This record gives sequence, C-alpha cells and structure tokens, in this order.
Amino acid sequence: MLGTSEILLTSEQGARLSLQDNVDFRPGKAGGVVVEVNPAVVKQELLGIGTSFTEASAFVLAHLEDASRDEVMRNIFSEQGANFTLTRTHIGACDFCVEGRYSYADRIAGDTGLQAFSIQPDLDGFNPEQYPGIKDPDFDLLPMIRQAQAIKAAQSDSRMRIIASPWTAPAWMKDIEDWYQPGTPANNFNGTGGVLKPHYEATFADYLVKYLDAYREQGVDIWGMTPVNEPLGNSGQWESMHFTEHTQNEFIKHHLGPKLHQSGYADVSLLMLDHARPHLEQWAEVIYNDPETARYVDGAAVHWYESTFKVYEDVFDRVHAKYPDYSIIHTEGCIDDLGKKAPGGVLDPEGYQESGWFDNDDFWWNENATDWAYQATWPGVVIENHPIYTPVHRYARNIIVSLDHWLNGWIDWNIVLDARGGPNHVGNYCGAPIMIDTESGHVYYTPIYYILSQLSRTIRPGDRALQTRIARDHLDIDDLHACATINPQGLLSIQLLNTTKQDIALNLQIDGQYAPITIPANALLTVRLEL
Repeated sequence: MLGTSEILLTSEQGARLSLQDNVDFRPGKAGGVVVEVNPAVVKQELLGIGTSFTEASAFVLAHLEDASRDEVMRNIFSEQGANFTLTRTHIGACDFCVEGRYSYADRIAGDTGLQAFSIQPDLDGFNPEQYPGIKDPDFDLLPMIRQAQAIKAAQSDSRMRIIASPWTAPAWMKDIEDWYQPGTPANNFNGTGGVLKPHYEATFADYLVKYLDAYREQGVDIWGMTPVNEPLGNSGQWESMHFTEHTQNEFIKHHLGPKLHQSGYADVSLLMLDHARPHLEQWAEVIYNDPETARYVDGAAVHWYESTFKVYEDVFDRVHAKYPDYSIIHTEGCIDDLGKKAPGGVLDPEGYQESGWFDNDDFWWNENATDWAYQATWPGVVIENHPIYTPVHRYARNIIVSLDHWLNGWIDWNIVLDARGGPNHVGNYCGAPIMIDTESGHVYYTPIYYILSQLSRTIRPGDRALQTRIARDHLDIDDLHACATINPQGLLSIQLLNTTKQDIALNLQIDGQYAPITIPANALLTVRLEL
C-alpha cells in the first residue's frame, strides 16, 4: 500500500511549511470530493519555481548589514530556504530601478558599433551621500546575482537559470528618441514606448549579444532571453518598446536569431512575446508557423496582469495542442498597484505600516488587493476580470493551474522591495515576497514567500507534470485547485489549494488506492509520496 512520506502546510492560521502527520492509502475507488492523480500520463518537463533580480531589490538589500543581507539571500536561494532555481533580470532600466532612464549604450547616439557599450550601471552601487541609509555602497544588480551564484555553488543542487529581458532599446534607437512618453493624465492609453527605427534593428540585436558577452565575462551565463518586455506596451508609463507579433517575428528571423547563433549563443533559450497570456495564441500562430523564425525560438514567455483571478489555461491547452514542442514560461507576476485607494476595505496606500500590508499576514490571506485595472474606465478593459482579490490565492492558484496546463516554469517579479513597495522611479509600487523597512532594517517575510518556498522546494527542475482530475462534488469551481508532479526518482508531489474559510475533506486517489486528506481553511497543502 502507498503511504505519504511528507505532508507540508502553509496556512492563514500560521503554519509555514509545517510538517503534518502522514496518512496511509487504502484499496478502492473513492467518492465525494476527489483529487485523482494518474501517474501513467506524464506531461511536460518542469524548470522549477523562481524569482527575479532587479535594481530595486539590490537597492533595498544594500540597506542591510552584510550578515542580515546574507541571511535574506540564503533564505531565497539556499537549500534551507526557498531554493529558487529559475530567475529573471532586466537588461538596462525598468520601472523597478531607483532613477531609471538608462541603457548600456547611452554615451554616443548613433553608435552602431557599440564602442561605448558598458554594463557599468549594474556595478556602480549606490552612493550613501545621495542615498542615506545605504550600508554597502558597492552592492548592486550584478553583485546580487553573483551572491546568489555563490550560495548555489556551495550546495549540492547548484542549478539556477536566468532569463534576461530588455524593457527598451537605447533611446536613440527608437522613433520617439526617448525612454517612454506618458499619456495624458485622463487617458494613459495615449502614451507610447516607441518602436525601433528600421536601420537600428541589427544594432539592437548586436546590443543584446554584447550584453550576453559582458555578463559572461563577469561569470554570469544567461540561460534565456526575450526580445523585449511587454511588447504590447504599458501606455508609456515607464521604459518600454513596442513590437507586434509580425514585427517581432521579422526581428527574430532577420536579426536576433541569426546573431545569437553566429555569436555562439545558439543554446540561449529565446522566448517570444513576454506579455499577457491571452495574446499567446495569436503570437504563436505567427511566429511558430514561420519556419525561418521558429528554428530560433524555444517557446514563449507570459505575464498574468490581464486578470486577478483568471489563469487562461484554455489558451495554454490550445497552444500546446498545436505546438507541443514549444515551452511556456511565466516570467512576471506580482501584486501590482499595491495600496490603490478603492472602496470595499482596500487599504490606504499611506497606511502600510499601520495594520496595512507590511508585517501584517492578514492582508495577504484575504481580499484586500486591487490591481491596475480595478474600476478602470480605459478602453478595452474588462472590469469583471479585475475584482478585489486575495494575494496568496492569486499566486498559488496561478502556479498550480498553470502547471496543470502545460506551463514549464514560473517566475515571480521583485523578490525584495521596501515597506512601501519600491523603489520604483515612476511610483509603480508593488508587493514582493520579502519586504524590508530600510530605516529599521526589519525584514518581513510575507505569506507569499512561504507559499513560493513550499512550491519551489517540492517542484524541482527535471520533474514532470502528471495528469490530474478533480471531482468537486459540492464545492465551487474556485474552492479547490490541484496539480501533481513526479521527479526522476519516483517521488510524487501533489499541491492542494483550499481558498475557502472552511476545512476541505477530500480523497486523494492514485490508481486503485485512495487516502482521506483534510486541507485546513485558507491553506496550501503539499502531499509527497514515493510510487
């Protein structure tokens, strides 16, 4: 008979990767609420769960003493911590930079030879005279990546893949000759990030290759790359650059793809799109169906911001059915627009340290968050897709359902931000798994950190997803979510999310055996066993 080897629980009631009593299986076919796992149907290979390196995170960590910063970094990357394996970083400036508006080739406009190219902005650090409170003026984006590498290198599982994305080309390469142009206050959709000037498309491809060269010289190999972050644009609110599926197809086919191969980077995983999940099918039809482009592309990168609760698993199913050889990786998701003023009990943005989201687990476990499109009046926004939501549910639901529908890997956005949700040079404050009061040095590990840790520690690179089926009986569609994975040694991990305020009793069915399982209210339960 089967028997569980480990059961882990993270819950609103305060459990944090807490061990639970194991259970035994019994022969038979269960009824009622059933989560059925079929080990005979092995699906996609997984790359793991992870987070991102940003200048904002490095800036916040630079406010800590060395020992405190080392403890935080170990809690992120070590085997005793979250042990994240899949990561992302930005190429040049993004909104989560202290001042933004920079690239690695700003000194000479029209420098098609990129003679002045330099990644020094990632190494400059932060001047304590300019930023009082900085404890380590030499800490920056690249030192943060190196510290993560050092932590990984000292343990048996040293795997860490990095996906790099530019938010924009250098301003002089674009038609607007600026980093971005915001829209009018009444309608941000009038803004723009601009597009590449046609005669600089080859130069931008060279720019990205030079980035790979420069990081390799610093001891950092980049595993994956996207042509640009969010090519559909952000209404000119921060660094951005537009592509359509057709112009990105041409850019990859004629410039970036060939340049990567000619420069010895054919093994860099090139991911198209890097934007909203609903657009994946449309972009796949264009790029995967062009054989000249498709040979350079390994898959697609997607983000979650089109809804606070929808996963768009139907899109994943259709794309995988048509293009099974291409991966799907979630490269960005966060609690965006943190503290937006709104009716219904949403917390005031100025109250984050007075029973707000900082050092307050209740915020993260309950319906307190809104996003960029909550009660929006902008054209094309479907308000029903953006209700007030529970942050923990948004994370756990998105990961579990996505992995059950062909996703290969999942990456969070900033791993560390300050107590306000920044720094962000355009005021786009967001939540992070770890938030730090830079004045006191107090480190708050939000419930999101423990949810991600539990998933990361039990879903590892090389694992395979398994087919699951849920018979919900009396439960609503969103009450219970599940996915299952298996590692090469035959260790099975089943993730069970209860989004309700009551315990859920269910039967876990595996082949001809089942075990009664109870998921506490508002909790993530991980059941592990050897087949």
